[in-house]
Amino acid sequence: MKPRKGNPTLERDVTHALFIMPSLLLYTLFSVIPILIGVYYSMTNWNGITRAYKFIGLRNYVKMLGDARFLRAVSFNSRYVIMYMLCLLVLCVALGLLLNQKVRWRGFFRSAYFFPAVIGMLSCGLIFRQIFGYGFATLGDLLGVEALKSNILADPDLAIFGVLFVNLWQGLAIPTVLILAGLQTIPMELNESASLDGASGAQIFRHITMPFLLPTISMILVLALKEGLMIYDYILALTDGGPAGRTESLTMLIMKLGFNEQKFSLAIAESILLAIVIIMVSVVQINITNRKKVYG
Repeated sequence: MKPRKGNPTLERDVTHALFIMPSLLLYTLFSVIPILIGVYYSMTNWNGITRAYKFIGLRNYVKMLGDARFLRAVSFNSRYVIMYMLCLLVLCVALGLLLNQKVRWRGFFRSAYFFPAVIGMLSCGLIFRQIFGYGFATLGDLLGVEALKSNILADPDLAIFGVLFVNLWQGLAIPTVLILAGLQTIPMELNESASLDGASGAQIFRHITMPFLLPTISMILVLALKEGLMIYDYILALTDGGPAGRTESLTMLIMKLGFNEQKFSLAIAESILLAIVIIMVSVVQINITNRKKVYG
C-alpha cells in the first residue's frame, strides 16, 4: 500500500505561518495593543496618574484643534518640515554628486563629512548651544562684528534657523550615503551614450540621474518628514521651546502636556493625530514618486 502524500501547498503555508507567528505575536503585544489602548485613553480625561477617569468621547480632539498653543506648534512644525526637507534634499544630492567624483583624498572627505552622524543628538545640541551663546559672541567681540554678538537662539524670528542648521549639520550624513549608493546603481553606459549624443551635464542629470535616484529620494523625503515632524532632542538642548514658545514643536508640546502638566489624554490625542498625518503624507509621497521611478 502506497503512503498518502500530503498537500505541499498546505504544508508550506503552515511552515510559513509558524515562522511568522512569534514576530506577529510580539508586534501585536507591543505595538497594536498599546496603540488601541492609547486611542481609548485619548477619549478620556485621564491625567496619567490617578485610576479614576471618565470617557469623554472626542472632546480632547475638539479642544486640541481650537487650542492656540497647539496651532502654534503645528505652524512651527509645518515651516520647519518644509525648510528641512528642501535643504536636506538639495544638500545631500549636491554632496553625493561631489563625493562620487574621482578626486584625490575622496576616502578622507567621505569619512570627514560622516563624522557628525556619530555624535548623539542631545550632545550635538548642547555643543552648538555653547557655540551660539558664547563662541560666536566672543568671536564677534574680537572681530568687532555686531551681528555675531547676538545669540541667534534668543531671537524669536531666527531661533528656528539655528535649530535647522544644527539638524542639517548632523542629519546630512545618512541621506548622502543613500544618494551615493543610488548613484552606484546608474549604468555608466547610459551616461557615456548620452555624452556621445551631445547631451549636456544638466540634461544627463535631469533625464538619467534623477529618474534612477527617485526611489532613494523618496525614502529620504519620508525619513526627513518623519524627523522634522518628530523633532525633539535638538529643541530640548538648544531652546527648550523658547524664546516665548516660538520653537515649541508638536513632540515637545506632547511631552510637556503629558509629563509636566498631567494632561495625559490630551497629549495622547495629539500624538495620534501626528501619527495619522505622518502616515497620510508618507503614503501620498511614496505613491507619487513610485509613478516616476526607473526600474533597472
